[in-house]
Amino acid sequence: MHDTQESGNEQARLWNGPAGRAWVDRQPLLDRLFTPLGTLLTEAVAGRPLGRVLDVGCGTGAVTLALARPSGDAGECVGIDISAPMIEAARARAERAGSQARFVCADAQTHAFAPAGFDTIVSRLGVMFFDDPVAAFANLRRGARDGAALRFLAWRAAAENPFMTTAERAAAPLLPRLPARRPGAPGQFGFADRERVEAILAQAGWGAIAIRPVDLPCSLPAQELVPYLSRLGPVGLALEQADAATRERVIETVRAAFEPFVQGDEVHFTAACWLASAEAAVPHEVFHG
Repeated sequence: MHDTQESGNEQARLWNGPAGRAWVDRQPLLDRLFTPLGTLLTEAVAGRPLGRVLDVGCGTGAVTLALARPSGDAGECVGIDISAPMIEAARARAERAGSQARFVCADAQTHAFAPAGFDTIVSRLGVMFFDDPVAAFANLRRGARDGAALRFLAWRAAAENPFMTTAERAAAPLLPRLPARRPGAPGQFGFADRERVEAILAQAGWGAIAIRPVDLPCSLPAQELVPYLSRLGPVGLALEQADAATRERVIETVRAAFEPFVQGDEVHFTAACWLASAEAAVPHEVFHG
């Protein structure tokens, strides 16, 4: 089942290590933070029978569980993620909730899905991390029936998401080994270029492609800001290796840089994303992957 464990790729190591553990530890906060995104995604698949649903890059399972809960027309809801810690947390949540949602720890790029098994495929910020996006979406196409719906949210450019890059900009002088973001590389902003994303989907066998910008207001309690910035993202990962004095200095500097986002007891920012919509094209013999 853990077919990502053998690939040894960078994303598998990241999400099965400190990044995955941090997301599990901060799961309630992150669920709250990204509630507007999950709500938009569930609304994007409303109005048509869901059938059998796949949630790609499901993390700790918030969207999978939401789709499994209300829909009288939904069949099985399956979440897939590369992160064993997050899948373990998702399974525990499903058990506590009495949900029939099922979770698979695997890489959606290479996992052997049953052919034409899904009617709806969704993802909340989970598709930007593939080593080979065309191969990944072609593999998802093989797992989708003809005409199946694909809906996902992905971050737009880093420049349009200052909240998401404030920590590393502020910390860079104090953490000289902080890795630089590479445009188009697998990662948070890997799908920033809309034309590139359209080309990926078309080449992988998806049609009726529509990608539009959405700006979603997000918030978190101000008291949660330091736990958030000290555990998550590139700075959170770098602080895992930092000595106590450096850690204290970085947190103080970064917290001050976030002051423009703080309004009283709340932190507010806008998530600048793409909402992508497509259908599994027919015929599908033409795609590559």
